[in-house]
Formats: sequence, C-alpha cells, structure tokens
Amino acid sequence: MSKTHLFRFAFLLFLFFCQGNAQAEDGYRLWQRYDLVQDKERLQQYRKSLGQVVVQGASPTLTVVKEELEMALTGLLGSKVAVSGAVSKKAALVAGTPATSSLVKDLSLEPQLKEVGQEGFLLLSQKHKGKSYTVIAANTEKGVLYGTFHLLRLLKTQQDIQNLKVSNSPKTKLRILNHWDNLDRTVERGYAGFSIWDWHKLPDYIDQRYLDYARANASIGINGTVLTNVNANSLVLTPEYLKKVKALADVFRPYGIKVYLTARFSSPIELGKLKTADPLNPEVKEWWKNKVNEIYTYVPDFGGFTVKANSEGQPGPQNYNRSHADGANMLAEVLAPKGGIVMWRAFVYDNNVPDDRHKQAYTEFKPLDGTFKGNVMVQVKNGAIDFQPREPFHPLFGAMPKTPLMMEFQITQEYLGQGTHLAYLAPMFKETLEADTYAKGKGSTVAKVVDGSLDRHPISGMAGVANIGNDINWTSHPFGQANWYAFGRLAWDYDLTSEAIADEWIKMTFSSSPSLVPAVRKMMMGSREAVVNYMTPMGLHHLMGWSHHYGPGPWIKDKPRADWTSVYYHRATEKGIGFDRTKTGSNALSQYAPEVQAQWQNPATCPEEFLLWFHHVAWDAKTKSGRTLWDELCYRYSGGVDSVRTMQKTWDSLAGQVDKERHHQVKQYLAIQEKDARWWRDACLLYFQTFSKRPIPQELEKPQGTLEEYMKIEPKFSPGI
Repeated sequence: MSKTHLFRFAFLLFLFFCQGNAQAEDGYRLWQRYDLVQDKERLQQYRKSLGQVVVQGASPTLTVVKEELEMALTGLLGSKVAVSGAVSKKAALVAGTPATSSLVKDLSLEPQLKEVGQEGFLLLSQKHKGKSYTVIAANTEKGVLYGTFHLLRLLKTQQDIQNLKVSNSPKTKLRILNHWDNLDRTVERGYAGFSIWDWHKLPDYIDQRYLDYARANASIGINGTVLTNVNANSLVLTPEYLKKVKALADVFRPYGIKVYLTARFSSPIELGKLKTADPLNPEVKEWWKNKVNEIYTYVPDFGGFTVKANSEGQPGPQNYNRSHADGANMLAEVLAPKGGIVMWRAFVYDNNVPDDRHKQAYTEFKPLDGTFKGNVMVQVKNGAIDFQPREPFHPLFGAMPKTPLMMEFQITQEYLGQGTHLAYLAPMFKETLEADTYAKGKGSTVAKVVDGSLDRHPISGMAGVANIGNDINWTSHPFGQANWYAFGRLAWDYDLTSEAIADEWIKMTFSSSPSLVPAVRKMMMGSREAVVNYMTPMGLHHLMGWSHHYGPGPWIKDKPRADWTSVYYHRATEKGIGFDRTKTGSNALSQYAPEVQAQWQNPATCPEEFLLWFHHVAWDAKTKSGRTLWDELCYRYSGGVDSVRTMQKTWDSLAGQVDKERHHQVKQYLAIQEKDARWWRDACLLYFQTFSKRPIPQELEKPQGTLEEYMKIEPKFSPGI
C-alpha cells in the first residue's frame, strides 16, 4: 500500500473512531458514516456473511475497493475486518472481475455480466464447492467499485443480504458534476464557502478532501467532474494550470472519475495571440488541435470540454457569423482521436432579439439538429428560462432527434433559498424526467431522450451544477447533501423514486430509526413544493431580487436587459397576471408537440402549476379550488409559510434522535427559512395587490411590513453572485 493510501486509510479510521466526538457529527462524512449496525439480528447476519473478505488484483481501483471494504466493514461490524488477496476456506465476501478473481471466473457469470455492460455489476449470494459466498462481480474494476458501494448501501440501510440477486447498471453513460468554480476560489452560485479546489497549493499539496470527494461521488455513480466555471477563464488551459489539473485527475482516476474543463472560446486570441477565434479559420483549428494534444500529455484520459458560448456576454462562434454547430464541431474534431467529447450548452439568449426568452434556445438549436458531430452533446437545462423553482420541461427535449441531448440540472439552490433553505430536489428532477414530450407518441419521456434510448444515441448523460464548497459539511445546509446524493442516484437510475432515495439518504446520514425516517422523509418530500408556494406559485417565475437572487423582487424593472427583470415575466396588470405563451401571445407553446400544446393551451386543462407560465389570467378567474385566482395565490403563498412551520415542528420533535450539532444547525436554518418565507409571501402579495386591488382573505395572516419597506431591502454581499 502506498504512503498516500496509508495516510488516507488512517485518516478515515480516525474519523470512524472519533464518532462519539462532536467532530464526527459535523456532516463531513456525508452519507458514508460507517458506524456500528444497531440492529442485532442484522449485525449477526452481516458478520456471518461478510467477516472474511477477498479482493483479488493490485490495480489502483481495486486497492480503493479493498480499503473501502476494510474501513467500512470494520466500522459497521464493530471489529477489525481484514481484506485478503487469496480465497480461503473461510472467505465469505469475494469481489472482482473474471480477469482478476479466480472465484468469479469459476462461477461462469459471463451471460449475466454481459447484460450489465462496462460499469454495471452483479451482487449475488452464491454457492461454490459447498461454500456460501457473497459475490461482487463485474466486467471492469470500475464496476466492482460501484458494486462495492451498492453493497455498503444495503448494509447502511440494514437490508437483508442473505439471498442477493442484484443485476445493476447505469441508465446514462455520463454522470457529471459541473463546478461553477473560479480560479480565485470564488464559486458562482456557490453557497457553501469557497471552492474546494485550492489551485494555489496544487499540484504539490493534495488535500484529503479531494479523496473524500472522489469517494462520495463514486458511491453514487458519478463518473465525471467539470472543474471550472462555464464562464470560463483561459488560464486553466495553460501549462501552469494543466499541471494542477493533472494532480486532481490522478486522484480521481482510481474512483472512475474523469476530469473535464470549460473552454473559453476566445482562448486562441487570449493565449495563442491569434487575431481571431473563428472556428473555420485554419490557424484557429491548428491552435486547438495543439492545445488538446498538450492537455492529453498531462491527462491521458481527459474527458473533454464543456462550453458556454454566445450567452450572457461569453464569446462564441456567432461573433464570426458562425453557428453553434460550427463552434462545437471544431472542438469535437480535435477531441475525437483522443476519445474526448464536447458538451455544448444550449443556455443562450440574446437581448437584441425582441422575443420571449423561453423560445430562444429552441429557435437557435432546433435548425441545427443533425449537423453536430457524433462526439458532441447539446447540454440543455431542465427548463427554458433558468433553473426556476418550477419550470415546464425544455421544449428542446424531443425536438432534436438527430442530436444527443444532455440534461443539465442545478443542484445548487440558486433560486430555491440558496444555502439556507431546505428544498429536497429529487421531486423536481423526477418531474422533468417523467414529463412526456410525445416526440414519438405517448411515453416519449424526457428521461428516454436523455438516456439516448428514444433515438438510439450511443452517448448519453446528465450534468448537475454542484452545490459543494469548502464548508466542513460540504453543502452548508445539511439537507443540501441530499440533493447531491439524489442527483447521482437518478443519473444512474432515473426510475428510482424520490421517496426511496430520501429513505436511503436519511438512514445513511442520520439513522434507521423507525420513528425518525418517515418524519424526515415527509419533511423532505414536501419541502420543494413549499418553496415553490412561498416564492413562485402557479407558474409565476423570475421574481427574485436584482443581482443577488436571494429574496423577492417582483417590482424589478428598467434594467439593461428586459429579460433580467421580474416585470418582463409576471406581466401583472389591473386585469390579471401571467405570461401569455399561447397563439395570442409569444406562441412559445408552439415549440412543444401537438399533444402537449392541446393540454397546455387551454387555461381550463393547463395544469395549475404551469397556469401563469403559459397564460395571462384575470384576477377573478375561478381556479380548481373554487377560489378566484387572487385568493388562490394568497392561499398558496400562505400555505408555503405554513409548510415551513410544520417542518419546524417536525424537526423540533426529533431532538434526541439526531445528534445535537446537526439538529441545532438545521433548527437555525429552518428559522431563517420561515422568516424568508414570510418575506417572500408578504412582499409579493403586497406588490401584486397594487394591481389586483383586492383584499387578502380575512382568515389568512397579514403582512407585517409595508411594500415600501420590503422594496428597500437589499441583501449585501450575498454569496455566489
């Protein structure tokens, strides 16, 4: 075992043996808390099945498997578990591939292994020559690693492992975290401290956190990380920084994680001193070819580039009257011989185009379908505006059958209370993935577009904008960890339910207590809807304050871009409120399939969660509850506040079942959330009341301040701007 691995293993054992200390309850261990199993019957079963462990092979990845099993099982079983390299008469758990393990080879699992592909695995209870084994088998060492973490998840959630028959493989090929981290360690839309990448100390100092970051990601199947902000800095492509990138790539490689970078389109000018960055210019092509070749000398398994171009001031091919396909294909051509890919973001909008921002990505990219090279993925946000608390699915999903589309979710809570609000996002991710595009008839879900199965694309993927910083617990709010966890689990298997993912995370993060798990699950499952209600109910969107995105600002107007204002989106008048996106308005609805249009174009059949997204509705229009639209908005806003208060009561009741430090931390955050929920409710209702001219229903709580007071509130130095 190398000195690095010895240090790492010693450090993890230190964390385990310090579990009774407050330091061990600070959230650093995430969902990888390998504490003694409390259920005595399960503990006895696990000791019998797992007391002797064999991992054959000496690669870096198999070394990681050995260390993780030894450390985890020692903690879970309460006694030292040694991992051997040779099958003995006492061996009970065996992990490996047919190429590395004689036992796995002897079991003749080739037909089953063929079904799970390169990253999948088998977990089996198997008899061989009169001996009972628990087997982790895979075609590749990466598959063994994923199988190991799956077994540990079963143990942590106290599942029966006596008759295992698990065949598991990922539904998407690329499962990637996008870090919007800058080289100065600030993080755009980051609410958990500074960047975890300490560029100043790299490559010479490898922080233990990098290893634990890799462990956490591998445990949920994430296999790629984009290290830098989409608002890119060309410096990361210089030799000085490529040495640092190499150091991180070397740390992540044993965990099956590839490194990707963001490419600033103007780099040939900024670094190469060329006069142009025109993607069709031969000198520009040659510059990128040489740069890519240079990158691969540092990182031989470099994954490729994520590119934000011609959006929000970023340079791109349109600067030279070229298309997005021209720009993407130029990079794809030089990456292809190395096996790299381009993830070209579809988040584009142009202030000079006098049209609904909802329509612009579709308008620019739909005509380009079929013109991108095979190693280009167009990366599309879940909705067409910008990571709002609720958006209908992006119309590009299902509209570009000849182009692989990559999902982009935002794990960090830019518009959902940032680092201080509890908002479990699995239901939001699922809402989008389960939406039906009708691209090829009923059942053409967004998930089937993203996994490539609908149009038979060989590459597929999901990206999540990370919520990770250098806070000791990684995500600031302890429940922010659940969103990182949920993204990984759904990127691996989008058929998992939000409830099942919540249960896993609760049991691994807090405990399996039968009184705690359902109570916390209920909090989590209702939390995102609570945020939607006290911020942007019934399809309202983009109501946040100017620049900081933290609090309410429905009055924001007269800014450099119309689509950076709130009034552009809610369009409140004395007659009503909402953005008409039907034929009588912007006609953005025409970008969806006829079946979707038929449901959403009529206010009577449009789901109420999207009503004001697609329709301008009169204040006195009747809603499904029987109330007028104005009254319904009042009840939704007030209901959001009440939901937070219910979460507070639930959490208070769990004192004693959660360690004091994390219980106190969440309690304080919920107090902030309740205060902020009232702020959102009161400010929005008072502002919209100036148009509706109607009273807030008598039975509802009234605003505590005046509209003028709320309009003067301006948070200073809000993080993540």
